[in-house]
Amino acid sequence: MSHKKKLLRNQKILLIESLIGIFLIAVTFIASIHTDISNAEQRLYKTVEYIKDQCNASQLRDLASESKSLLWVTESVEQIRWRLTYVDEAMDTAEEQAETLQHCAQDSYLDGLILLAPDGSVAASYDKAGFSAKDLLSRVDHASLMDTLDFPEKTYAVRIEEEDESHIDLAAVSRTDDRGVIVGYFYTSVAYTHIFNSSIHALVSGYEPDQDGMIVVSRGNRIIASNKESLIGRDIEDVYTLKRIMERGFGRKLIHVRRENSRIENNFGLMDKSQYYYIYAYMSEQAVFEVTPKNLFVAITLYLFLLAAVRMFSRSAERSYQEARLREQQRYTEMLQEKNEQLEEAVKQAEKASAAKSNFLSRMSHDIRTPLNGIIGLLKVDEAHFDDKELIRNNHEKMEVSANHLLALINDILQMRKLEDGTVELTNEPMSLRALIREVSVIEGEHASEAGVTLESDTKSNLPYPYVYGSPLHLRQIFLNIYSNSIKYNKPGGKIYSSVECLSADSKTVTYRWTISDTGIGMSEEFLKHIFDPFTQEKNDARSVYQGTGLGMSIVKALLDQMNGSISVTSQKGVGSTFVITIPFTIAEKPQSKEPDHTQETSIRGRRFLLAEDNDLNAEIAKTLLEDKGATITVVSDGQQAVNRFKENPVGTYNAILMDVMMPVMDGLTAAKTIRAWDRPDAKTIPIVAMTANAFAEDAQKCMEAGMNAHLAKPLDIQKVVATLAGLIE
Repeated sequence: MSHKKKLLRNQKILLIESLIGIFLIAVTFIASIHTDISNAEQRLYKTVEYIKDQCNASQLRDLASESKSLLWVTESVEQIRWRLTYVDEAMDTAEEQAETLQHCAQDSYLDGLILLAPDGSVAASYDKAGFSAKDLLSRVDHASLMDTLDFPEKTYAVRIEEEDESHIDLAAVSRTDDRGVIVGYFYTSVAYTHIFNSSIHALVSGYEPDQDGMIVVSRGNRIIASNKESLIGRDIEDVYTLKRIMERGFGRKLIHVRRENSRIENNFGLMDKSQYYYIYAYMSEQAVFEVTPKNLFVAITLYLFLLAAVRMFSRSAERSYQEARLREQQRYTEMLQEKNEQLEEAVKQAEKASAAKSNFLSRMSHDIRTPLNGIIGLLKVDEAHFDDKELIRNNHEKMEVSANHLLALINDILQMRKLEDGTVELTNEPMSLRALIREVSVIEGEHASEAGVTLESDTKSNLPYPYVYGSPLHLRQIFLNIYSNSIKYNKPGGKIYSSVECLSADSKTVTYRWTISDTGIGMSEEFLKHIFDPFTQEKNDARSVYQGTGLGMSIVKALLDQMNGSISVTSQKGVGSTFVITIPFTIAEKPQSKEPDHTQETSIRGRRFLLAEDNDLNAEIAKTLLEDKGATITVVSDGQQAVNRFKENPVGTYNAILMDVMMPVMDGLTAAKTIRAWDRPDAKTIPIVAMTANAFAEDAQKCMEAGMNAHLAKPLDIQKVVATLAGLIE
């Protein structure tokens, strides 16, 4: 009886153990499946989200490229309008018109030009891309295009998309030589447009199908990129798994799809949509449930171990296992959340950078076009009033002001770029702070007087060590920028007060602090937070009212950072602003005084010069200005011709060589080195002067290293050119 009871009890225990085992395995199986599906879902969704963000970012870059291309085509058509107005080209017959259009298109690198009559009909056309004028005009807003006829200041630009994803960028402006419209276009082939799809393919090709799943990017129903090459170019409808995922719609939940021609094998995937693309991701059930078999094996092993161990520890062991698994899941969840936050921050930074670039281009376009528009407008006025000498003289003065402002803007933009790239090199030469302050006061004193502003300073008695090492050019620029702002944004009858004090000094170094205060219009607290950002001004209309570039304070801050200095600004609206600048210097010895040289020759009359300049207009200007001073000029168009002309003529033929730097065939630096290396008595002694648009200090240094004697930046100051040449000629 007892044996029977024991047998029944063992059977009961075995049943309970079996039920526990079955339950344990079932729970492990269900939990593992849920975990695997969740993990696969997160992995695929994360992949899809990342690729979608990259597609959107690439699309933004593509839109920026489209704007840039349309702007280029518009500017090219405007140049052709100018050419048709001022260049004497025969356009009496249709053949002559077509030939002229061909020349203009080739010179401007356009693929076609169309001349429209006032009624909108095609007067003449040229095309090398295989498009008919009638077909192109039928695909644009013809009414808007013809609006340019009655509104000459208006331009029309549009991108025409082709079915094979190539496109045509088209722009139109009204003619000024006759009543009509000029239409120009540039064709971008399908090979170029496929570059974008190639970049997406390169992005997805980094994912391994076996580990990361199958990734597919489609535009509409056509697959343009995948980490499985055989899918590229196919239609979504032709791929069973993708078709079923598409039918279920997009979202972050995994979609179960049975494999085509199979009853037991399945795929799991999801789909999301960007602005222009659909992104699919799916993987096989073997890849999805990679943890489940392992967990089942662990569960069975644990179960057998628990059966062999003391039953009292079963619950504790199970609890420890569950807690460990929960901690792992929590750690994974936290890590995933952190990654998502990083991705969100990266997207924000990318959007911010894109907005900053767009804002920069918009502001730079406005600031460059404003003075340029003034110059072009005054030229038009002069053309209409050639007999009014007083008007022309006044207009030339205004054009010079606008040209100088445009030059300052370009210099500021280039210098700001070099400062951001870290390519601006500061000199470290002995200098007099008193002399520098005096120069700044003289320069800005005239500006202040013209603006009705009074300058007051207390800077002479607070310089115990006036001679220091530094970069006088850049230090002068810092003070000129700050004083210019204080004058520009001051009030009539206002004042500017400056002082300097010595903060600390030892046997080698001294630190000075300058304080510059004004009684100007002041700045708001919100604006002070962005005062050192490029293209920043207090008012929306400040760029036109005060004629500023918005780069001055950015350049000041960047230069002071390189000098290990600092700047702080305090301001109050309607009261004024105060700038505090602190700069450390290395102390220099007082230089020996030198008698000024009053014997330098200042005339070049009767001198002979060799001028190397590839730009015909620049060459003509330089030749005319120098010949007006009595010199004889020989012009060549590249560095190789300059070398050959120098070698072909005997010693003493030329008194000096004027050399442009950027030229075809051989540049100016190479030409100078070639001349200096030649074995001839005057090869190493003839003065070589660089005349170039490369105007920075490092550019001048390269010219000196190439063997040149002086560096003159364009646009040329003829007085400075004459003085430089006269000083170099013995």
